[in-house]
Amino acid sequence: MKPSGIFLAYFMQALILLNVAYSVYIGDWFLAIPALFAFFLTIVPHLVERRANITLPWKINFLVALSLYLHVAGHVAGFYDTYSPLYDKLAHLISAITVAVLGFVVVFLLEQFSEQRCTRFMIVFFVIMSTMGLGAIWEIYEFTLDTLFGLNLQHGLEDTMWDLIFNLFGALIVASLANFYLGNMTKEDIKRMLFGTIRKIKK
Repeated sequence: MKPSGIFLAYFMQALILLNVAYSVYIGDWFLAIPALFAFFLTIVPHLVERRANITLPWKINFLVALSLYLHVAGHVAGFYDTYSPLYDKLAHLISAITVAVLGFVVVFLLEQFSEQRCTRFMIVFFVIMSTMGLGAIWEIYEFTLDTLFGLNLQHGLEDTMWDLIFNLFGALIVASLANFYLGNMTKEDIKRMLFGTIRKIKK
């Protein structure tokens, strides 16, 4: 039986699809295509669960769907402009937290399916650096679209730097929690928390 919380993730996915439909309705493919791609990204956790025969906490599915919805709605519904600059920074913070959590999950997936073993420091470092790295790639993506298509996704150096700073805040929040869990729980207990019972995981 699925946990009731997973329906929050489904609700976010439905909102993304509504934004896709609206973008198609107004004929704005610059909005529709990224929004549709965002929806497909929300399905990735389900594909990972099925492929690896694990059960991720519903909160991870919700975080992924929420962070992607915030970016989609920011463009399609104009929330980035209407609630500037707070909305943009909130979206970056939540997205950074999501990426950092996924980075933490990836480490334990690698440990479960390979002989790779990571120290506490390596895991915390990876969480921070993977979040900041993807944040930098996102800024390059926005810069590229602005340059090629004359868009206005970036609003100058200060805006970009604040985006990266909020990415760092999100990374540090999750890294601190990761450090706490690693200091107070065994890795096997963390795996059970993330993936359910170990017997569900294919070797």
